[in-house]
Amino acid sequence: MTLVLLALGSVLIFEWLVYALAPSFLEQMLEMLRRIPEAALGQLGALAVVAGLILVWLAFQLGL
Repeated sequence: MTLVLLALGSVLIFEWLVYALAPSFLEQMLEMLRRIPEAALGQLGALAVVAGLILVWLAFQLGL
């Protein structure tokens, strides 16, 4: 349960840090994302999931 809370807290910090520090930059990034084709966004999302799984696996291998 501690690991789940740690992961959730980390996601909240990193996801919302951009909103706190650079809201105008975030708006520009969202506009750029709107221009990317839907298929490419799906591929990027799948790549992000795979990268996240690899990082979680690596953390467990290192003894987290």
